[in-house]
Amino acid sequence: MGFLLVLLLLFLAVPSWALPPLQLYVELTPEGGTLTPPPGEYSGPVVIRKQITLDGKGKVHVDGGGSGTVITVEADQAVVKGLYIHNSGESHDKVDAGILVKANDTVIQDNIISDTLFGIHLSNAHGNRIIGNRISSRGDDVTLRGEGIRLWYSHENFIQDNLIENSRDMVISNSRENRIIGNSMRHSRISMELVFSPENEIRGNTFEDNYNGVTVIYSDELIIADNHMLDMRKITGYGISVKESYQIHITGNEIAHCAIGLLATSPLEAENILTIENNLFTFNDVATYFYGERGGHEIHHNLFIDNFVDVMGSTTNTSRLNHWEHNYWDNYSGFDLDSDGIGDQPHRVYLYADRIWMDRSMARFYRGSPALTLIDFVQRLVPSSEPDLMYADPTPLMQPPSGSVDPANTHHDE
Repeated sequence: MGFLLVLLLLFLAVPSWALPPLQLYVELTPEGGTLTPPPGEYSGPVVIRKQITLDGKGKVHVDGGGSGTVITVEADQAVVKGLYIHNSGESHDKVDAGILVKANDTVIQDNIISDTLFGIHLSNAHGNRIIGNRISSRGDDVTLRGEGIRLWYSHENFIQDNLIENSRDMVISNSRENRIIGNSMRHSRISMELVFSPENEIRGNTFEDNYNGVTVIYSDELIIADNHMLDMRKITGYGISVKESYQIHITGNEIAHCAIGLLATSPLEAENILTIENNLFTFNDVATYFYGERGGHEIHHNLFIDNFVDVMGSTTNTSRLNHWEHNYWDNYSGFDLDSDGIGDQPHRVYLYADRIWMDRSMARFYRGSPALTLIDFVQRLVPSSEPDLMYADPTPLMQPPSGSVDPANTHHDE
């Protein structure tokens, strides 16, 4: 019995170098063929240099041996699916990953990638389909992990239904015309970061309990639609941040339980605006924050419900000069005597004492306190001077707009 136990322990502790090399099976597979290895564990690394289908059927494990990238795809139209991939190297400089794609029109589908530094890395790779993968990175410190999915100079890719958790970021860099649809990312740092990456579509994704949501830097003509940005609760956490990026359509998103819902800079040119429509901002500390002097963004048909503050700006001009129209404000105090669904008076918000914490960080501790509320009430009752107008919606809606995100179906708990 003791001898059998020793054999069992030795079998379970087989080092990666003693495993059968999957590369040998790849080399023996003809061009255009399908490789379905027998169930079990194999050693990497693996390099696919010809158009084949590698299908693990969910029963094949590939161990990278703790060095470099586990699987590299260099052949156009290759398929890699149904594998368990783990134990990559630890080099950020070399971008050690579970899967590296350096080819076009490949399919990377239904793989489980864990205990790797980076998950899936596309480098100068175009027209690929990355679908249904489950990715988690190694490391406890979120800043030392690698990206779950990383696109570098890669265009026209389709990224759908992937789950990324306990990773660092999802990065789209110098990459255009990609579609990122229906993915989920949680317990990570930046949900998605786009840098110099125009004309991408980010639709129907769920980003939850990360440090930050979608970060857009120098990336124009984006569609950010129908996503859920939830629980970005760090003191600087935001659902969407846009810096010097223009002609972006932000529509139909649910942004809830964030420190800042939407953080945006003012356009440098009049035509370089953001279109912000049909979004739900709810239970955020600050629903929208605008930085700069110009204003000019189109902000229509949004819902502002149960936020601590709906709108802030680096100056009163910043928020006031945006184009507000047909939004629903839960704190609107007007009437609709003609029953046309629009408030008879504009929704105007002035800079009173309860906003002092916006300009004086030391006063943040007192926001919402009885003392500050009393000071605000007295100032409104007997103003010592004319307060500044922060913003005004001339046509506030009395009810949430038709077709907007339904607040009854939000993902947060009250």
